Amino acid sequence: MRREEGGEHSVGKGEESIPDEEWERFLREAEAGSAGAPEEPSARARMVTRRLREEPSPPEGWRTHRPAPPRSNKGWYAAGLLVVVCLLVVTLMPGRVAGWFGVGSGDGAPLAAESERPDQAPAEEVVAQPPTLEEPFRGSPAARWGDGIAALPVPAARATGWMSAKEVAQTLDRTQDFIAASSLDPDVLLGERPSRAIALINPHQKDVQDFLGAAFRTPSRENDPLLLFSRFEKDEVRLVGDVVKTRGRITYRQGERGAVEVSTDVTFVYPVVRAEAGSDEVTRTIVRREVVMSWDDPAKVITEPGTFSLVSYKVDTTNGGCGTYTGYLTPAFGAERAVSGSGNGAEVDPYDRSTSMDAHLRENGEEGCGTATRS
Repeated sequence: MRREEGGEHSVGKGEESIPDEEWERFLREAEAGSAGAPEEPSARARMVTRRLREEPSPPEGWRTHRPAPPRSNKGWYAAGLLVVVCLLVVTLMPGRVAGWFGVGSGDGAPLAAESERPDQAPAEEVVAQPPTLEEPFRGSPAARWGDGIAALPVPAARATGWMSAKEVAQTLDRTQDFIAASSLDPDVLLGERPSRAIALINPHQKDVQDFLGAAFRTPSRENDPLLLFSRFEKDEVRLVGDVVKTRGRITYRQGERGAVEVSTDVTFVYPVVRAEAGSDEVTRTIVRREVVMSWDDPAKVITEPGTFSLVSYKVDTTNGGCGTYTGYLTPAFGAERAVSGSGNGAEVDPYDRSTSMDAHLRENGEEGCGTATRS
């Protein structure tokens, strides 16, 4: 280290010695202030400079602020494009998106009423949970369905065929009455004759009256009351609670001869236990029923006021008995159900409402016993 008090200085490693003559000439020129004479850095300055060259840069202080480099807008463009694509998918395929995230199946917030045919079956439960007396719909898509007739609102009424808008509204109310009296009435569910529902059917429609007479007298495959009505033998099973879950739609259009043709497509879920006291094993019977009724113009068709003529009726039943025509739904329990549930037909999801009844019956066969994928 050079001290600034004399004419001598130490020489560091790698430095060359300056001759005395050159040094004296440098001092004279510096004292005279010669133009262009270089300024000599102090020995301390030279030492610091050399040390800074040889040592690595010191770490950056934790409070030191370093301005961020300018960012490209490409990331924002990519993120915006992703958001647009996601919104488009949700708009075009809401049912599928709901399935991806488990929305619309199992326990959770109630679903809105079905306004149109869904595009797929409800999503499967991640962990299937068996039903209990306290939660008879647990582990089932029906847990989020509505209760009874309240879950089946009628569409807005408009003048159609021979009826005014007010008359159409009354007709839709009577249609709800038929659904309630045929498939939800507590007495009918326990095996009573569905007198209120039958009273809404045109008594002058002879083939239907013949069917009804035979169905309750000697039920058979051709004359099965379960095509129109839900009934259990009260000595065999009893309902759990007083709620039947439902999902479906009521629609209407102008039919033949100016009639108002109303179509109902409804899935009913009935939780039951054995009739024996203390029974606590809950099973579910699922019935999907489609009924098309014609509310005829009495000036063109012989009918009674406030009644309809049947156009068609179809039913698909899960865990209600197969190949037995007793006039009652006969659910199976436990090991008995495991055996009876293995049918000779295709596997069927009883909660899948994404196809029409016609298409469903064509795909899975109108006869024979299929295998339900869940209950």
